[in-house]
Amino acid sequence: AGPGLKVISTLSVGFDHLALDEIKKRGIRVGYTPDVLTDATAELSVALLLAACRRLPEAAEQVRSGGWTTWKPLWMCGHGLSDSTVGIIGLGRIGQAVARRLKPFGVSKFLYTGSAPKPEAAAEFGAEFVPLARLAEESDFVLVTCALTPATQGMCNKDFFGRMKKTSVFVNTSRGAVVNQEDLYEALASGQIAAAGLDVTTPEPLPTDHPLLSLKNCVILPHIGSATYATRTTMAVLAATNLLAGLRGEPMPHELQL
Repeated sequence: AGPGLKVISTLSVGFDHLALDEIKKRGIRVGYTPDVLTDATAELSVALLLAACRRLPEAAEQVRSGGWTTWKPLWMCGHGLSDSTVGIIGLGRIGQAVARRLKPFGVSKFLYTGSAPKPEAAAEFGAEFVPLARLAEESDFVLVTCALTPATQGMCNKDFFGRMKKTSVFVNTSRGAVVNQEDLYEALASGQIAAAGLDVTTPEPLPTDHPLLSLKNCVILPHIGSATYATRTTMAVLAATNLLAGLRGEPMPHELQL
């Protein structure tokens, strides 16, 4: 863009797609859109969790393909949230919104992990701050809602999945690179974990011949966490407002502090 580039406005809460070191070096201001997509992404996280743990896409396909015949006691059985332990990786805005929505399902215990404890946020759910390994070992459902950083990249790997219960379900609505997808494939294909739901992958879009797409116990969506009409409209207005404020040299409603 050359030396004339003064302001960048991204229509997203994530900013891992931006060359932050170069942007900072050039003194470019960056606007982004946090907060406004929290509820939509939390809703999608819960929907994806339910789709994966209750095998909804698989069950719907059985109806279409003629696999639905006589009643069978254990056919299409999945795993329920009632009396379960839910582990949340990253108890930020979205992580808290997810916990708030899952609590009425009868979850008995919330665990969370992150860069530091958040006692005030955790108090609402009685959530316990634990190391990543313990969260993997004790959770029936694991939801990833953290930011992508050098510390979180590849965090969910062979060791992590190896610690999870064989009946546990893994959901990622943060960023694809938090997960080692080869290790996740092995965990799902071998029955090390029960199921997974992904709204984010590496790369995006995921190639149609990717091994994860061959698995019945893996539900993959095309990064639609914030995809409601109301949310995307609000994001667009905020992105435009950030940009105009930046061009005027005024404070942005939401500016990334570099």
